[in-house]
Amino acid sequence: MKLLIRILSFMIIAAMFSCEDSGWFTNCSDCTIEEPEEANLIIRLTGTDLPVTVRIFEGELGDSILYDIVPDFRGSEYRRNVILNKKYTVTAEYMVNGNNYYAIDACTPRVKYTKDQCDDPCYFLYDRVLDLRLKYTAD
Repeated sequence: MKLLIRILSFMIIAAMFSCEDSGWFTNCSDCTIEEPEEANLIIRLTGTDLPVTVRIFEGELGDSILYDIVPDFRGSEYRRNVILNKKYTVTAEYMVNGNNYYAIDACTPRVKYTKDQCDDPCYFLYDRVLDLRLKYTAD
């Protein structure tokens, strides 16, 4: 019985602190009264002076359905409006010291309605942040 409680506790804590929020907690400042029809993907990039090519695919990367391409983007964050409840896979291609580095992430932007987590009932978007920052490069 103690083992079961420990396992359940671990799973709950792991789910609470995993990647981006899964709609359990609401940031009330991001709430809207009207239900959104589209989401703004937030793509975090390594901010360098070097150009980055960002590719947004509908579905899995292997499906090769190109939704949008942004060549030579410079900055640390890119935003793109997309349809809700659809999976998007995003790649960022960095060229550092003559070597190509790729970062890949995926998400499915969704909307959730809450009556009691904020002062007024509202809708909020979740699962729309992608982290495509480089962690390291081989020198």
